[in-house]
Amino acid sequence: MLHLRLLLAAAASLSLSSLAIAQPAPAPVRPAPARPSVVPGQQPPAAAARSPRAAACHNGMPFDRFLADLKQQAVAEGVSQRALAEAAPYLTYDQSIVNRDRGQRVFGQVFTEFARNRASDGAAKNAQARIRMHAAAFNRAEKEYGVPSAVIAAFWGLESSFGAELGKLHTLPSLVSLAYDCRRSEMFQKETIAALKIIDRGDLSASEMIGSWAGELGQTQFLPTHYFNYAVDYDGDGHRNMLRSVPDVIGSTANYIANGLKWRRGEPWLQEVRAPANFPWDQADLTIKLSRAKFAQLGVTYPDGRPLPNDDMPASLLLPMGRTGPAFLAYANFAAYTEWNNSLIYSTTAGYLASRIAGAPPMRQPSAPVAQLPVNELKELQQLLVRAGFNVGKVDGVMGQLSRTAVKAMQVKYGLPADSWPTAELLARMRGPGVQAQPAGLVMPAAR
Repeated sequence: MLHLRLLLAAAASLSLSSLAIAQPAPAPVRPAPARPSVVPGQQPPAAAARSPRAAACHNGMPFDRFLADLKQQAVAEGVSQRALAEAAPYLTYDQSIVNRDRGQRVFGQVFTEFARNRASDGAAKNAQARIRMHAAAFNRAEKEYGVPSAVIAAFWGLESSFGAELGKLHTLPSLVSLAYDCRRSEMFQKETIAALKIIDRGDLSASEMIGSWAGELGQTQFLPTHYFNYAVDYDGDGHRNMLRSVPDVIGSTANYIANGLKWRRGEPWLQEVRAPANFPWDQADLTIKLSRAKFAQLGVTYPDGRPLPNDDMPASLLLPMGRTGPAFLAYANFAAYTEWNNSLIYSTTAGYLASRIAGAPPMRQPSAPVAQLPVNELKELQQLLVRAGFNVGKVDGVMGQLSRTAVKAMQVKYGLPADSWPTAELLARMRGPGVQAQPAGLVMPAAR
């Protein structure tokens, strides 16, 4: 799912709190396809060049032998010879897909910039119009699955602009190429077999399976395993078609959120709040849950100053850009967003957009621009954290969960506000005396 879902849960280096400088580019805004697009019903593209060397993780097995074994595994899991024959012209290796997977681009947006582009007033109004247009399906889905229409519509809009941006590449070559590659081989072997099962079930033909380069399908960009397990026939035509049937898209997305992501019926997901300057910032973390009554005691209010409910509902204080940026209470349902896409910029934007669609006011502007370290200084900070004994994963300027946890620990050590946001002051402390930090860049407040 958009997810990039390039990121998929397997991309741990950009997990949960990857919200500093560099982020994977979201799937709806994809570069031009590397291989020719094909209209459903046309012949598949000619097989791309085979791998120049056998994948090491398959003990030197050439692609043809790997594919034969994968087909045997599919048959053992119930895939028919008819489905295999239909899919056969598309089960080809494409090195350009592997290259793209290994060279995923990053972009320099932080949360307020991404939200300004993807969760604007116009985006919220467009989603509200879709909800009115397809009221019967949305109402049915909310009643059956307990997922609010705003939540479904936000994902639908972010993933494919309501079906306008589905991708143009054949799914099966992408899946089988990534299955042969060693980076996520086991995962994509399962995804390839799931795609074959979708064909076998009669939901989509092999030629209809066109989507993103990472193998996602449909207007809310389901991986084949999710498509096979959670897609539902909401229009009653006997097929689960998330490419062209809007009712199927709405019902399937609700089913996945409710049963795959364990949505809690009737509970909130994300609410903007305001935290006081003297808040104990080390308590601001998705891993720390306090009651709303406790947050109220610590001075947290709604943005307009109204008090929080004095109840025991647990929540976490989420600071996507540190203590001087926006602040949110993230409830248990927010876990559905981080499971859908583990980039916190995306998941926070999706939750915020859903709240806007549901009627929440625009996000409060930060009182001043938020300072942001350039990528070269983020890399330097990561190197210093490694020298201090922390595991930050790859030193790449991407402040994922490991890096942010290390930043928080060093902020505590130096007596700095422990909000996990990398700052010039922390970098200067870790550099030691005699090395001057360069002025950090500024992130301007989000426009309303």
